Amino acid sequence: MRHDRSLAPSETSILARKRFQFATSLLIGALVPWLLRDTVLPGELFDPPVTNTLFGNLVAVTLAFWMRLSVETYPGIRRSYVILPSALTGHGIVVFWFLATRFNYDRIGLVLGFLIHVMWLYTLYIYAERRVRRRIAIVPYGAIDGLNMIEGVDWFRLSRPRLHDARGCHAIVADFSADLPDEWEGFLADAALAGRMVYQVKQLRESLTGRVELEQLSENSFGSLVPARGYFHLKTLIDFIAAALLLPFALPVMAVAAIAILLDDGRPVLFRQRRLGHAGRVFMAYKFRTMAMIDIEGDDEHGVRKALATDDGDPRVTRVGAVLRRYRIDELPQIFNILQGQMSWIGPRPEPEVLTHWFIAEIPFYRYRHVVKPGISGWAQVNQGYVSGLDGINLKLQYDFYYIKYFSPWLDLLIFLRTIKTMLTGWGAR
Repeated sequence: MRHDRSLAPSETSILARKRFQFATSLLIGALVPWLLRDTVLPGELFDPPVTNTLFGNLVAVTLAFWMRLSVETYPGIRRSYVILPSALTGHGIVVFWFLATRFNYDRIGLVLGFLIHVMWLYTLYIYAERRVRRRIAIVPYGAIDGLNMIEGVDWFRLSRPRLHDARGCHAIVADFSADLPDEWEGFLADAALAGRMVYQVKQLRESLTGRVELEQLSENSFGSLVPARGYFHLKTLIDFIAAALLLPFALPVMAVAAIAILLDDGRPVLFRQRRLGHAGRVFMAYKFRTMAMIDIEGDDEHGVRKALATDDGDPRVTRVGAVLRRYRIDELPQIFNILQGQMSWIGPRPEPEVLTHWFIAEIPFYRYRHVVKPGISGWAQVNQGYVSGLDGINLKLQYDFYYIKYFSPWLDLLIFLRTIKTMLTGWGAR
């Protein structure tokens, strides 16, 4: 662990503080375009379209800030990934509202508000936020082993229950289930009364790693065994609408991919496989075939697993298949699975039926991953990529359980943003 003194919360640059960022974004993103009407741009400050735009930009900045706060609570994300999408969404909602209500607005003011807002946030990130490194104090009792192995944090192990010793830390972590001495319980109470952030070790570990540990897993690990049903049904509707809208654009890409597969390795073009979906229901999943056809003989578990697993540089992957896998084009036929209600855009990846039964027998609580619909992309995929072997499956399952536990539109948005990056870079492909 590192014991050097880092920047205390009170010493952190004001540029990195959320309140400062929100206040200045409101001033710069809304007031500057408005004031320009009285100096550089034609028009009067109190013309109805100009004042409507002023309030529109104020709302857009507020929405974007709220979205950033909601998404940034999840691990494995840089704030720079969220700035542009959240600003686009916030300002896009305002534009849609103006179009729907037919209120008069100033187009130039809206565009300037968006551009100034985004430029200001990236400036703050470059000069302040990316330099901030969290420092967390550890109460030395209970299940704290392994915390110092988590990267991206300076860990400081407390030696005595004195709040003054944690003055250079952004937060304090403790195992609330441990049998703490009275003086340490008093220390945590004093920290909370002083307004310091105090985290339970289990939740903090999950937040920093993006995984839910499998050891001693039970329903208590999730709070509720059934994710939010309202969002579950809303997500199904959004999935269907998005798939229906995307299908006309995806069909030409799929046609080119099918022709390339035919010319490179012949038939069949599609790979069909029985997989387990929501509530353990079996469905036929579709993908473009990216590997040479193989025969799986017998019911030998080791042989079947080896045949279904894909390793780095697997010789069975065809030339065209390697390109399709790199940019995830091979997954496009699963749009039809989404339209049939069998899959979602985002969720745990569905496993082959033959493997699922083995995993259920070997891995505790494995079947719980079927409480939500499987997805084309997922939390495990953007954090881990393709995996093989029981150890990799265990780690993947920890990411899947994290997704289920924190099932929400904000986590789906984060996965979507990171999926775009994965598609552009080809990260994790095999």
